[in-house]
Amino acid sequence: METTLEQPLVNRVAQSGLLTIDLEELYPTGEIVPFDLKDYLFMGLILKEKDFREALKAHDWSQYEGKNLAVFCSADAIIPMWAYMLVATHAATFASDVALTTPDLFAETAFLRKLATLNMDDYAGKRIVVKGCSDKPVPPSAYMEITRRLQPVAQSIMFGEPCSTVPVYKKK
Repeated sequence: METTLEQPLVNRVAQSGLLTIDLEELYPTGEIVPFDLKDYLFMGLILKEKDFREALKAHDWSQYEGKNLAVFCSADAIIPMWAYMLVATHAATFASDVALTTPDLFAETAFLRKLATLNMDDYAGKRIVVKGCSDKPVPPSAYMEITRRLQPVAQSIMFGEPCSTVPVYKKK
């Protein structure tokens, strides 16, 4: 005689009280485009303020509408601080975001900026899982920064998926 024990499936992960942070959600949206100051250097060496201002005025900034602008100089030149400020003022109307970085490192800069805006009070006393798998490249610096920011407030921090985690920190 067979007996069937019908027990309802219990989602222990959902009942665990774990809060999952998916860093992939912070990945910058929109295309990342370069803005190389090398193209504005006089004789490949210096920026002349008057010429630079005129070039920026004549530049078609609308091409950056909704895009992320990575401002950098690929030439070995000394760029005055005001040059970056001028680029930012022109780009601000059109670009979604502007950062002084190479296109390859733009995502890292964007992650760190977004992590800096998180309200840590939302994570106070919580058990946190920082999701490990993602389709977009999450830089290692983002994992380090979220840990640094969470550690003073979280009960515990784990890495991975709620069903399989690596313990990172536990408040004593």
